[in-house]
Amino acid sequence: MGGPIFNEAVEGRDIGTTGSGVRGWSDRIYGYGVQGISESTYGVGVHGSHGSWVGVYGLSDSGRGVEGYSNSGTGVAGHSNSNIGTGVRGTAPYGGTGVYGGSSSGRGVYGASNSSTGVFGHSISGTGVWGDSTSSPGVIGTPPSGTGVFGHSISGPGVAGYSESESWGGVYGYSEKGIGVRGDVRSGTGVYGISSSGFGVYGKSLATVGGYGVVGEAPSGYGVYGYSESENWGGVYGNNGSSGRGIGVRGEARNGYGVYGQGGTGAAFLEGNVHVTGTINKSAVRFKIDHPLDPANKYLYHSSIESPDMKNVYDGVVVLDANGEAEIELPDWFDALNKDFRYQLTPIGAPGPNLYIAKEISDGVTNDSNKNNRFKIAGGNPSMKVSWQVTGIRKDPWANANRIQVEEDKPANERGYYLHPDLYGQPEKKGISQLLFPREEKWQEVPVK
Repeated sequence: MGGPIFNEAVEGRDIGTTGSGVRGWSDRIYGYGVQGISESTYGVGVHGSHGSWVGVYGLSDSGRGVEGYSNSGTGVAGHSNSNIGTGVRGTAPYGGTGVYGGSSSGRGVYGASNSSTGVFGHSISGTGVWGDSTSSPGVIGTPPSGTGVFGHSISGPGVAGYSESESWGGVYGYSEKGIGVRGDVRSGTGVYGISSSGFGVYGKSLATVGGYGVVGEAPSGYGVYGYSESENWGGVYGNNGSSGRGIGVRGEARNGYGVYGQGGTGAAFLEGNVHVTGTINKSAVRFKIDHPLDPANKYLYHSSIESPDMKNVYDGVVVLDANGEAEIELPDWFDALNKDFRYQLTPIGAPGPNLYIAKEISDGVTNDSNKNNRFKIAGGNPSMKVSWQVTGIRKDPWANANRIQVEEDKPANERGYYLHPDLYGQPEKKGISQLLFPREEKWQEVPVK
């Protein structure tokens, strides 16, 4: 045999406007109005074709309009040559299901298209496409290059997913190279996630180096925005479970600030040690501790000593020997760190008008008998107690490369603005922080739906 033979066992034709070429009716519970069976490899049980309208049309008051069954192939297959036609279309204007597909292990509904949409669902008030599965994804889309699942809605969610699993999400996206789940919007929210107890949006990356669980990008706004009304949790939370020195939250900026914080009580609360490799610019530094005399009810504050130089301060108390002298030995790294030394001597218990520095710390290289980390006090009385202080200016490589510029002109865009505008009788809008980070952009609450 050279190929398939197209012979019809039953053929019906109607030339009217509303009649039926072939019509079948059954009043049995499990009966069929029209049933077609084909045992051929490429045969079709029931085949309908039409030049511009519907090839096969089924109508039911309560059951299924069209039902297809196959042991290994496709239960219902539809093909349309039109660029606006539909291969398979089902309508349920009164709340039922337009197209329903069920499978014990495979795909309930499968749609394929070379250029357009494989499965398209439309609903005025309900769900356009609904997928239900006990273990696998309810709806899955796998195109070679286009969009796997696309949802469009005028008022509700474009794509909504629901899962009762503890390890799988309501919406799951996977991509070998591109984007697993992507949301685009002109004015609203691209991707919105809400959870009663778990994660609203969860992202995970399996990359060993340089992967990102969640990536947000914005040309002018916020790449990732988090909002919370909880007193104990933040708008954005970062946690690193690495056994090494991981980073919970990391911020980088090419020209601006890696991390910016602003709050009614404080810009940041850091519990633990803080490591800074650069310069700290601040208006004041103070320590705050529980008050030693009333730790339950009071705090104690101290301010730091300021200087235009990178000055280190060293002090101590020494008892002079029988000759009224004493040699003070400082750490062996002292001379490598400091230069331009200054001294203070104060006798304790009695006047010491003749106290003086008999031998200075040398700025140059000396022999072992005059080490660069020692100075000598003389001119006192035997057993006199003397308080001493010596200061030095840092000369390590980092300090030499980063000397503090005591005075500088403000950049052109910051002139006329103040770090503390209220102290100079200026309005809040004249603050540097308002210039760099406009407040009306910082407090945008995302409504919870």
